[in-house]
Amino acid sequence: MRHGPQARRDPAMDLDFNRCYQATRSRDPRFDGRFIVGVHSTGIYCRPSCPSPVCPKPTNVTFYRTAAAAQLAGLRACKRCRPDAVPGSPEWNTRADLVGRAMRLIADGVVDREGVPGLARRLAVSIRHLHRLLVEGVGAPPLALARSQRAYQARLLAETTTMPFSEIAFAAGFASIRQFNETLRRVFAATPSQLRAAHRRGVPQPAGGLALRLAARAPHDPHGVLRWLATQAIPGVEECTGDGYRRVLRLPGGPGTVTLRPAPDHVHATFRLATLADLGAAVARCRRLLDLDADPQTYLPVLAADPALAPLAKAVPGLRLPGTVDAAETALRAVLGPRAAARAAALGEPLPAPDGALTHAFPDPATVAAADPAALRLSCSRGRTVRELANRLASGELVLHDGADRAAARRALLTMPDIGPALAEQLELRALADPDAFPASDPRLLAAARRHGLPGNAADLARHARQWRPWRGYAAHLLWHPHAATR
Repeated sequence: MRHGPQARRDPAMDLDFNRCYQATRSRDPRFDGRFIVGVHSTGIYCRPSCPSPVCPKPTNVTFYRTAAAAQLAGLRACKRCRPDAVPGSPEWNTRADLVGRAMRLIADGVVDREGVPGLARRLAVSIRHLHRLLVEGVGAPPLALARSQRAYQARLLAETTTMPFSEIAFAAGFASIRQFNETLRRVFAATPSQLRAAHRRGVPQPAGGLALRLAARAPHDPHGVLRWLATQAIPGVEECTGDGYRRVLRLPGGPGTVTLRPAPDHVHATFRLATLADLGAAVARCRRLLDLDADPQTYLPVLAADPALAPLAKAVPGLRLPGTVDAAETALRAVLGPRAAARAAALGEPLPAPDGALTHAFPDPATVAAADPAALRLSCSRGRTVRELANRLASGELVLHDGADRAAARRALLTMPDIGPALAEQLELRALADPDAFPASDPRLLAAARRHGLPGNAADLARHARQWRPWRGYAAHLLWHPHAATR
C-alpha cells in the first residue's frame, strides 16, 4: 500500500490525504475512530488526536479506514494514544450499502460464530465478492476485521478485569491461548500480563458481573435516549432506575442482562451473561442501542440550517438516535402496541435466576406467532398483522438485523396486511435505526412540528422534511426530545 500524498489515489481508501493530515497535525479528537494514522517510520498506528509531541512527516504517513488495515500493513497499536480506546466510526452505523451492513455484522460477532461463509450467507453474496468489497472499501478482508476486533476485546478484558487469561481468550473469540498471546503481541507489542500490569485504572467488578466502560463520541446526550427507553419499558424485560437503564438481552448463547449508567464521556455497562462468548455481541448491541458512535457534527448542522430546528439543535448538541438490541423484538413491539407487547412479553424465556426486577426475555418471533391473539387482546386485523410479521421473521422471509438491506426490508414490510408507508417508516426507524426514516404521520411528531412552526399535516411535513435528508430520523427525535416540549 502506498503512503504519503499518493494515498489519495489508492482505491482501497476513500480518504483525502490533505484533510486527514491537517486533522492529525491539529490533533483533532473529532476524527478519532473515523480513520487510523499509520506511521511507517516508527511502525505504529495512532488515533488522529495522538498527543505525541512530534507530528510525523507526510512522506512517512498512510491513512487507513480501519485498524485491521493498519495491522495488515505490519503496524502495531500506539501505546501512548490507545487507538482502540475510542468510539467506532459513525459511518458503519449509518451506511446502508453492503460494506456498512457487513461491518455491523462483524461487530456483532457473526464471523466468530458462523465464519466468513455465514457472514456471506446473511448478506446473500459470495465469499469472493464479500472479500473484494471489504478490501476495496475498508482495506481489510473479513477475517482480519474480526481478528482486530477480538484483539481489542481481549485488551479491554485484560486491563479492566481480573479474569484468567484463558477465560479472556475464550470470551474474545480466540481459538487457542497461543493464538490469543500471538495476536496481542503482534497488535500491541505486549503480552497479556504486561497489558494488565501497565493499566492503572481498573474498573471495579461487581459480584457475578462484568463491568466495562463504553466510550462515547462527544458531545454526548445519553439521557435523551434513556428517557425514550423509559417510556417504552416493559416490566420484567426492562427496568429504569434513578441513574440508568437495565434490560434483558437475548444473545446467541442464552439470555443475559445489562445495566447501563451514563457518564459525561462514556457509559458504565455491567453485563451478566450466560456465556462469556456473548460479550462482544452484547457490547456491540448496547453501543447501537445508545448510538454511542454517532457524530453529531455530521447531522446537527444539516438540521440547524432549518430556522425551525436551529434552537433545538443548539439545545441538544449531543443528540442521539435510540437504536435496538434486537430488531425483531423492536418490530413486534411496535406492531403489538405497548399493552399487548407487555402481555406477549410474559411468554418469553425466563432467566435462569432473576436479576433484580429483570425476570425474562422478550419472546422470539416463533413464540409470538403461536400466541393466541385473543389472549393478547388484539383485534382481528391487528392479530393478523402481528402473526404475519412474526411468521415472516421466524421463517427468515423478512430479515431485520444489523446486516439487513433496508430497502429490501421496506419492500417486504409493504407487502404485509395492514402495514402501509406510515407504519413501515416507524419500523425502519425503530427496528433498523435508519437515520433517514421519518414517520411524518405520527401524532406526537405532528404535534411537536406544529409547536415549532412546522407544517401540521403529514403530507406537508414530509415535503418540508426533504431538506433534512439524509438525517430525518435524527430530526424526528429532535422534535420528540423533552427540550422540544418545554420550549
